[in-house]
Amino acid sequence: MGTLTAAFAIRRAVFVAEQGVDLSLEWDDAETEATHLLLVVNDRPVGVARARQIDDSTVKAERVAVRRSARGEGWGRRLMDAVEAIGVDANASHCVLHAQQRVEGFYDKLGYRTVSDPFEEAGIPHVKMERALSTR
Repeated sequence: MGTLTAAFAIRRAVFVAEQGVDLSLEWDDAETEATHLLLVVNDRPVGVARARQIDDSTVKAERVAVRRSARGEGWGRRLMDAVEAIGVDANASHCVLHAQQRVEGFYDKLGYRTVSDPFEEAGIPHVKMERALSTR
């Protein structure tokens, strides 16, 4: 199975099957410009994220998902570490994301702060969050 195929399978399982996101909304024009991350544990794809440089100083974390069977094991934190490392390597000074409100606390623990009022994306309440990136 190819990396993108495995990544899309996780996104389909988490966002479409679990959360009811319309399949037509899950894939977008940013797929070709983003860096896709696939987390594999014991030969099993368990998590995914994509990182996209949206301007000279900003990387955006998108489509962060961990399979239900692997949640609570720190894989989401590792995916975010990888997204942030991509930003640092690209000389970005901060990372932004649109967090589902139900997982806002997860990102808060990683040092992100909420910078917007709630808004809806794909029928799910979200907030914009951001974090300064450390330079290496």
